[in-house]
Amino acid sequence: AMRGGAVSGLFVVAMSLLGVGGLYAVLDYVVGVDPKDIPYMIVGYGFGASFVALFAQLGGGIYTKAADVGADLVGKVEAGIPEDDPRNPAVIADLVGDNVGDCAGRGADLFESTAAENIGAMILGAGLATLAQRRGIQFANGLLGVMLFPLVVRAFGLIASIIGVMVVRTREDEDPMKALNRGYYVTTLLAAIGFLAGSRWLLYTPNAPNAWLYFFACGLIGLATSIAFVFITQYYTEYKYKPVKSIAEASQTGPATNIITGIAVGLECTALPVIVISLAIVGSYSLGNQSGVPGAGLFGTAVATMGMLGTAAYILAMDTFGPITDNAGGIVEMSQQPDEIRRKTDRLDAVGNTTKALTKGYAIGSAALAAFLLFSAYLDEVRNYTRGHSPAVALNATTVPARPQPPASASDASSMFVTDPKTGEEIAVVNLAKPEVFVGGLLGAMLVFLFSAFAIKAVGKAAYTVINEVRRQFQEKPGILQGTDKPDYARCVDIVTRGALRQMVLPGVLAVGMPIAVGVMFRFLGVGAEAVAAMLMVGTIAGILMATFLNNGGGAWDNAKKCVETGMYGGKRSEAHKASVVGDTVGDPFKDTAGPSLHVLIKLLATITLVLAPLFI
Repeated sequence: AMRGGAVSGLFVVAMSLLGVGGLYAVLDYVVGVDPKDIPYMIVGYGFGASFVALFAQLGGGIYTKAADVGADLVGKVEAGIPEDDPRNPAVIADLVGDNVGDCAGRGADLFESTAAENIGAMILGAGLATLAQRRGIQFANGLLGVMLFPLVVRAFGLIASIIGVMVVRTREDEDPMKALNRGYYVTTLLAAIGFLAGSRWLLYTPNAPNAWLYFFACGLIGLATSIAFVFITQYYTEYKYKPVKSIAEASQTGPATNIITGIAVGLECTALPVIVISLAIVGSYSLGNQSGVPGAGLFGTAVATMGMLGTAAYILAMDTFGPITDNAGGIVEMSQQPDEIRRKTDRLDAVGNTTKALTKGYAIGSAALAAFLLFSAYLDEVRNYTRGHSPAVALNATTVPARPQPPASASDASSMFVTDPKTGEEIAVVNLAKPEVFVGGLLGAMLVFLFSAFAIKAVGKAAYTVINEVRRQFQEKPGILQGTDKPDYARCVDIVTRGALRQMVLPGVLAVGMPIAVGVMFRFLGVGAEAVAAMLMVGTIAGILMATFLNNGGGAWDNAKKCVETGMYGGKRSEAHKASVVGDTVGDPFKDTAGPSLHVLIKLLATITLVLAPLFI
């Protein structure tokens, strides 16, 4: 299962690396663009990845959960048949949905993360090298070395992930999670060695000989952050720990207490991830500032983001492990294998639920760091535009501006930048005391909640059609439950597909249109760039908290059901089991539709604002 997942993980990260690297090579060696202009020109690549990822994750999430909810409510709760029973007309749609949502959707999510982070880090790297050059500081490999550092360490991380997958071995009586964690530790160690080599090679400067060590430490902070997210997610979603056990125990008194306890666990689990992200950003920013290279604080946070995404290929392989084991369990149930085999697949399925949950935690952590990185890149682009520093592009021996010169109204955007009296550096200020800017931030928070509502409602509407279809087949063909008639699986697949495509339109349009509308509207009030910055900043904060709540809360509900199914609190077909099925059904659109889609929404906001920054000034 892990080797199968590795195909997806390694391919996604490799394609992201080849895409950004290939565009850079074409623009540099074929078109002849000035290297420091290239990151600004390939921002559209990140936007395209974000746009596709939104619909892949959102549409896939609606599909998989509509099928899952429909299959569970009618099959397990009403008809009393086991999960993945071949008599359930929605069982094939449910199994297909695991691949659509967790494989394709999560792959698009992390593809977008790595692409956007690479481009954002290249923008900040170009700015850092240019500023350092003005101050008389030369990097050993020049501007090119600093700009290509993100791609080099991404390649090291890919190699580390390949080796990590190869060392995953498990014994018959060993917890599968231990074997997966062992491979993850090997991947992290090798990625750290790659960071050490890359930092010394590309970030060394004779003017500040120890600067590369500070940047390497920033990368270690990112790797440590990814490990912390893995453990935090495991604690809140594995059924051997207290949070999930408390939900399973609460199921004994009915669905209401199960749902109340699950919501409480989901809200509680937002604290530790936010603390970890805060420490990572502040720590990496401080190390960057202390490196001896002027203006290196933001680049330090970029390096930390690279560190967190250094193990992305292995994490994605662990995520795909989940659907593979889930589908294996479905095949075992449909082929009526002995209970002993089903117990083994159930054990793997529970581990798969945890790996899917920790991937979501990892994805939201990487989204938070990447969003901060892209937010900084957005401010850098606004600064260049308003100050008239837009670099020139050499094309066919003719020099043309990379961006048009700012209009007269751009002076309003230039007020965002002030000089720090301590360092003399120019810093960006997003003044939330301005009513227009405050409203921009408020709209960003609203977007997160409204988008989540639309995504969850979409699952409910699509699931409604599936439930009615399954009930219809049971009523019109009573022989299905006796095993004498064959269900119409294709009809359910067709209904779910149409429903998912139809229901994802509204939240998708909201996510893409809202930042553009806010930027254009507030531009006429003279604060377009600043209002969009506030929207991006507050929307990211709200999105991180909401996604963490939805992901971990839903994962905890899922494994609380698995906990009861192992025999605790009455086991299968008990009242506690029925209550846990209801809680799991409520958590399904949380953890597999709205939560993962918020990862993409956060990064989509950042890439849209980065691409369309001149429109808001």
